[in-house]
Amino acid sequence: MNRRTLLLGGCALATLAACGDSGKFITYDGPVVTQIQVFKANRMMYLLHGDEVLKKYKIGLGGDPIGPKQFEGDGKTPEGFYYINRRNPNSAYYLSIGISYPNPQQVAFAQSQGKKAGGDIFIHGRDGKNKGRGKDWTAGCIAVKDKEIREIYAMVQDGTPIFIFP
Repeated sequence: MNRRTLLLGGCALATLAACGDSGKFITYDGPVVTQIQVFKANRMMYLLHGDEVLKKYKIGLGGDPIGPKQFEGDGKTPEGFYYINRRNPNSAYYLSIGISYPNPQQVAFAQSQGKKAGGDIFIHGRDGKNKGRGKDWTAGCIAVKDKEIREIYAMVQDGTPIFIFP
């Protein structure tokens, strides 16, 4: 092989590699999402701009969803007021955005009980084993379909408030 063939082959491979995951990220130029509301009992999540519902999603929750998350490993999804505070484009669950659980009071309560409050609570897609709907399977996170987390990831900015109701 000569240099020209190697150079052209390398450019072609780089171009193909860059295209491989182009469908994972989408753009959004609609109204700003000003808050997220999650209703655990109804398994629904709403993205709002003021009082207007922009999108709604059916969700899956932690494996033991009734009641607020208190301790690491309890299988519960938190309840209360939080913020979106990070994002993970390389999530094991397709894409994910982080929720600011736990707050200082939750940490103090868990410590008073000799336990940890837990953490790493996200809104995320589904892995290959958990594609089905209608069951709560996460360790405390909020799960949606992969195509839905693509929308959410594009629409929701870090700092957006999230209210999680029982």
